[in-house]
This record gives sequence, C-alpha cells and structure tokens, in this order.
Amino acid sequence: MDQNRPKKLLLGVTGGIAAYKVAELVRLLRQDDIELQVVMTEAACRFITPVTLQALSGNTVYTDLWDPRMASNMAHIDLSRDCDAIVIAPASADFMAKVVHGFADDLLSTLCIARECPLLVAPAMNRQMWDNPSTQRNVATLIKDGVTLLGPAAGDQACGEVGMGRMLEAEDILAGIKACFAAKLLAGKNVLITAGPTFEALDPVRGITNRSSGKMGYAIARAALDAGAKVTLVSGPSNLCAPFGAAVIPVISAADMYKAVMANVSGKDIFISVAAVADYTIKQPSRSKIKKSTAPLTLELAPTVDIVSQVAQLPSAPFCVGFAAESDNLHEYAEAKRKRKKLPILAANLVQTAIGGNDNELILFDDDGVHPMGRLPKETLARELVRHIVNLMDRQALTRSRTAKKTSKDKN
Repeated sequence: MDQNRPKKLLLGVTGGIAAYKVAELVRLLRQDDIELQVVMTEAACRFITPVTLQALSGNTVYTDLWDPRMASNMAHIDLSRDCDAIVIAPASADFMAKVVHGFADDLLSTLCIARECPLLVAPAMNRQMWDNPSTQRNVATLIKDGVTLLGPAAGDQACGEVGMGRMLEAEDILAGIKACFAAKLLAGKNVLITAGPTFEALDPVRGITNRSSGKMGYAIARAALDAGAKVTLVSGPSNLCAPFGAAVIPVISAADMYKAVMANVSGKDIFISVAAVADYTIKQPSRSKIKKSTAPLTLELAPTVDIVSQVAQLPSAPFCVGFAAESDNLHEYAEAKRKRKKLPILAANLVQTAIGGNDNELILFDDDGVHPMGRLPKETLARELVRHIVNLMDRQALTRSRTAKKTSKDKN
C-alpha cells in the first residue's frame, strides 16, 4: 500500500441505533483527506438516511445489489476494487454472522465476500447479544480470518442497560482505521510511555503542578499503537481521552508515576518519558487544609526521583527517550541533560512554543547530532519521532551485530 497517496475507503453501515454516529465518522474521514464510498443495508436506512451520508461524503450512497447506476451492473465487484479497506460501522450481530458464514444476500455482504482489501468491523449491539456464545464464536472466527475488530466498548446503551457492545466513538474508529494504514514499524515491540503533569499535594485540596496538557505524550502513544506496538501509558492528571488500545495507568504524583513505571518497565523494548514530572515535592504535606492568613507561608521541598535516569540505569534497560522543556539555552541544556542521563535520544523544545497547544517545535538530540523537526502538529511530530527511534534502534542493532562478528573473528 502506498503510504503517501490519499487513502480510499468503503464504509458499510448496517442496522443499529449506533448508525447515528456514522455521520460524525464520515465528517472526520473527509477531514482527514480519506476518499469515501458509503454502502448501506436496508436496515441501516431505517436509522439514518442515504441523503445524509451522501451529503457528508460527497459521493453517491449505494444500497441495492442491483443498482442500475453501475455501468457493468456489478456494484458488488466494482465498488471495492480500488479501495484500501472496507470498514463496517456499526457492525450488527447479524451482519458479523453473515461475514463469518459467507452469506451474500445484499450489496454490502457481497462486497465483503468479494473483496481484495482488509476488512475492519466496529461491532455495536446490546450487551446480551455481545456476550451470547454464538456471537463470541463469530468474533473468534473473524479474528482468525484476519478481520480487524475495532471495539466494542463498555458503557451506556440505547436500551438503558450498561455493558460491553457499545460502538466506539468516531474518533476511536478513525484512529483504528489510520492504524490499519500505518507502517508497522514497531510490530512486536512493547512500549512504555509517560505523559501529562504530576500533582504534588500541599494539603488535601491544594498542590503544586504544571501546565502540561499531556497532548504530546498521548500523541506518541497513538503513533506507537499505529506502528504496531503494544503500549502502556502511565498518565498524570489529564482531560484527554485515552488512546484506544493502550493500557492506561492513571497516577497523580511524581512518586506514583515512579512506582508505576518501575512496576511496568520489565520486558519493555522502549521507554519514552514525555511526562512533565515535578522536580520537587512537598516534604511534609498537611493532613488538613491550611488556613489562609496574612503571614508568609514557607514550604520545604524535597527533590523527586529522576524517572528516566533510573530506567536508563537498569541492568536490562529499554531504549530510553527523554523529553526536556527549556525556557532558554535549549541546545546547551538539552545536550547536557542527554549525556548526563545517558539517553540515546532526547527531544527538546522551548516551553513558549508548546504548552497546551496542538502544535510543537521539537529538536532531537542523539549521538549523530541535532535534528530540528520544525513546527508541526503534535500527531505529526509523534509519527516522525517513532520513525527516528526505529531508525536509530536499527542502526544500533547493526553496529552490535558487526562488533560481535568482528570479536568472534578475532578470537578465531
């Protein structure tokens, strides 16, 4: 698949109340420059009209296996031939069963049977339907047949019940689709990432924190997932939605984050320390709320543990990537920090350029020199950082292999 050309997607919509979410999904797909062809089942048309999805997609919506608008009268063949993927959202229990057993009694099911591209399904159904043994057998068969499942999620359902079977939100389905298109540069790798701020309690209601939004760390987690990695995300307090597919460990303080990292670092191939961890914490937090007065308040602070340094010193340390935010002397401070902490890569930026925003301006420091990345959306920077990490890891592996061969040759 050409990673540079615009992607073309066939979006199949089946019958279910979650079909209302498809309008937002179509909008997001178009916004992401994905060319879209929508196909609907008869049941889907009971929940949302073809007119709506035609207006949003900018293309004719097909519903009939015998649609005469196709020149060859072979819509079930022609519609999917130049597609990069077929996505079914929502995918009802009935439609999933059709795909498993090879039924082809309408346009969409026939397209799925006659396809030459990947198939992704976003299940949506009542919790009992999802838990039914027949549905679970069908799910297992779909996975065995190479179909990618996007969800479902647990939560409130239209029937008033709560449980598994809720269709993913449009943003999460889009992320799953983009992951399907992405090169799997980190396939088989386990990645541990920290993100967000920490909060150091002063008393039960107050504390010291920073302005980190967590956006850069969450973007890197999403990029690593898209690249095929298994991701564990240790996150300080954040209002961001966790990247679908990541194992998220929420923490509050720097001490919490250190404990979570050390408890989960074993077996990880890469550690990316993006979190803005407090350098100091309150030495003796008050157990009760400190009352306001006109007298000055003196706080005694104690240094926190340098998490990335501790990880880098482990006997079987993962490939470590640090982050640094500076207000001045960026190059001098960043490179000194990288060497002091013995990190293969350190990503640095000026605090004035990044905090809270959707863009950032990173500079990467490694043994090969300095690599300015320019000002770009954080999602783009995250993907470029993943590529840089993979390239450097590959070069290091090649160097180790050559050294081992030379050592073996010298001994002989």
